[in-house]
This record gives sequence, C-alpha cells and structure tokens, in this order.
Amino acid sequence: MYDRLLLAVDGSEEARHAARRGLELAQRFAADVDVLHVVPQKTLRLAVSGDEKTQLRERGQTALTAVENDASDREFGQQLTTSLREGTPAVEISEHAAEQDADLIVLGRQGVTGLKTKLLGGVTEQVLHRAGSPVFVVPNEEQPTPTAQSYSKLLVPTDGSDNAEAATLHSIAVAASYGSTVHVLNVVDLQDAGGMFSAGGLDMQFVDRLEASGQTAVDRVADEITAADVALDVETAVERTASFNGVVAGVREYVSDTDIDLIVMGSHGRSNLKRQLLGSVAASVLRSVDVPVLVVNRQQQ
Repeated sequence: MYDRLLLAVDGSEEARHAARRGLELAQRFAADVDVLHVVPQKTLRLAVSGDEKTQLRERGQTALTAVENDASDREFGQQLTTSLREGTPAVEISEHAAEQDADLIVLGRQGVTGLKTKLLGGVTEQVLHRAGSPVFVVPNEEQPTPTAQSYSKLLVPTDGSDNAEAATLHSIAVAASYGSTVHVLNVVDLQDAGGMFSAGGLDMQFVDRLEASGQTAVDRVADEITAADVALDVETAVERTASFNGVVAGVREYVSDTDIDLIVMGSHGRSNLKRQLLGSVAASVLRSVDVPVLVVNRQQQ
C-alpha cells in the first residue's frame, strides 16, 4: 500500500512528532521516505536582509536534520532523502509529493511559520484539498512518540458514499500491519435528517429507516474488510446524534468512548439529505479529535 512517504516539517514540535509517526509507519511498510521543509515565499519577502533570509533557510535545514537524527536513532533502514524548497507550503508539498510519487503525505495538524505565526491548520487543510495522495494528519502530543507505535483500535466512519468507502482499503492495510481491531461507524444525524421540519420530533419509523440505512453502510464496509485476505477483528456500530455539531459530534464521542487510536476516513461524503459535505466532516473531525487521522478521497484508492 505504501512504498514512499513524504514527511512535511515546518520546524514546529508538532511537525516533528508527526514525522516520528511517519518514520514508524514507513518502517512497518518498508517504505522509503522524503522529508520536506518549505520556506514560505511570503516569509522570505518580509525578511529585510540577506542574513534573515539565510536564517530562515538554516532553520529549515535544522528541521530536516532533526528528522534525520530521529531516523538514525530508530535505525531506520529504508532510503531517506531531504529537500528544502521555497514557495507556498501547500503548493510545494503537493507538487513534491506528485514528483516523488508519494503514496502518503504525513504532516502535523498545526504548525508555525518562520515568523512563529500560527497556521491554525491552514496548510494542512490546503494540502488535503490539493494533494493527489492520502494525507496522514497527526495532532500534537504531550509525550514524545514511542519507538513502537500502537494502533490497536482503528475507526472507519462511513455514510455509505463512495468517497467515504474509499478509506476501506487503507484501513485494511494499516490494521493488518498493526493487528488493529477495525471499528466501522455510521452516525445518524437527527438534526440534519429533520432540518427545519423536526420541531415536533422525528417520526420513529423514519429514524428506524435511517438506522437501517446506516447498518447497511457499515455492513458493506465490514464485509469488504472481512473478505480481504487478512485476519482482522471487525466491530460495527450505528449511533444517533442530536447534536448541532452533527456527524462530527458522533465521531468524537465514539473515539472517546471506545479509546480509538487512529481514524481512517474519506475526505468527503454526503449528509442524510444528500448534501455534499465537501470535506467539512473530515476537516471538522481533524480539528476536534486528538488522534491521528488518515484522509483518503475516492481518486486516491
């Protein structure tokens, strides 16, 4: 599934944590690794002297060297190359991934630019929209990533759409590598289903039909996982939520209640009223959970 990973680092601790996760994943799949730092062109333009520009580039090289040192510490046996580029980070990351034929991009959920300005996930979300590769997004961690990472419980949310189910093959590959139990979840969004007409409450037969549809969606994913030539434990769940945060609230609650270690999900899907989410669920999940999320779109299967 993964022969080459791109680890994008910006000098932040969160990015380094993400890179460590990426190195561990690469070892699991015997994948080569490219490590990239992009010096933002906008930041370079703000530099008032040649010395400041040199410092920005040196800071990037320091970030790359830190990952090389982490790879050496863990006796990383695959090929590892580093690159320093200048430009718009999301554009350069996406283009570099395409040039290197990367199967997966790994980056932190947030980071800092050379001028210590919070990105608030901006680069990450732009990469999610631009990249032709799946994206593995890692939140900050209070404790350093251990040498051997465990993903014992893996969650695959699905709404039955093709885009949501694009994540299935990736969930199988990761779960097989880590011996994970795969949880397949459908969240019945009662607010979305009822909309403005639910003031008097939804008819229970209608809710039952929504849950039956959700069960069909999770069973389809579970059947595909079970049919794969690997021995994986699979659990399915259909959960209701009446939260105004909709599906995201249901996913977040399930992650917390079930101690999920990793989410593998499609980049976008559909709501119960067939409205295109255009990635809003994936982006909102990324902001609201404290576990890594691997985001896949249909074209990246």
